[in-house]
Amino acid sequence: MSENILGIGSRIRHPQFGKGVVIQVRSDAYEITFIEHGTRKILRDYEGLETIELVETPSEMVTYEKLEKSLIRVLQRFSDIQETVPLGSKWTGGKIIMVPGEPGLKEKEIPMETFFHKIVMVRDRLRVMEQKLNASELTDQEKVDMQQYITRIYGSLTTFNVLFKNRDDQFEGDRGA
Repeated sequence: MSENILGIGSRIRHPQFGKGVVIQVRSDAYEITFIEHGTRKILRDYEGLETIELVETPSEMVTYEKLEKSLIRVLQRFSDIQETVPLGSKWTGGKIIMVPGEPGLKEKEIPMETFFHKIVMVRDRLRVMEQKLNASELTDQEKVDMQQYITRIYGSLTTFNVLFKNRDDQFEGDRGA
C-alpha cells in the first residue's frame, strides 16, 4: 500500500474481503465496510490493501485519529491515570520487610511490586498537582513558591530511583540548589 493516509471515503481492495470503503480513520487502523463482508478493522500498516481511489482527509477536518490523540494527551495531562512504569528487574519478586524497633511486635512484609506501585502513584499524583498548579489562578510568585515545594518533594523521593528500570521514569530534585 502507498505511504498516503487513506481518508474517509477512500475505496480500496483487500485480498480476502474484496472491495471496500474507508468509513473511519483511527490512530492504528482503518474501519472499512466491505461489500460482502461488512465492517472490519484493518491495521493501517497492513501491506495487502490496494488503493482504488484515494480520498485525502482535509487538514482542517477533525478525524477520529486527531480526536483520539488529543483525548489521550488531555487524559495524560489532567488525570491520575498512570502509565505502566517497569520495576527494575533485580527487584522483581522481591519484598520489603519492616522490622519494628520495639520487641514483641510483628514485622510487616510487602511485595516489592506493591511498594513500587505506591511510589509510582505518588510520582504521578505529584505531576498532576504540578499541572493543576500551573493552570491555576494563583499569582506567578505563588506558583513559583508552590513549585519549589514540589521540587523539594521530588528531591526527597530520589532515594527510590534505584527501583526504576528506566532512568527517564525516575524522580528529579533540585540538583545542587
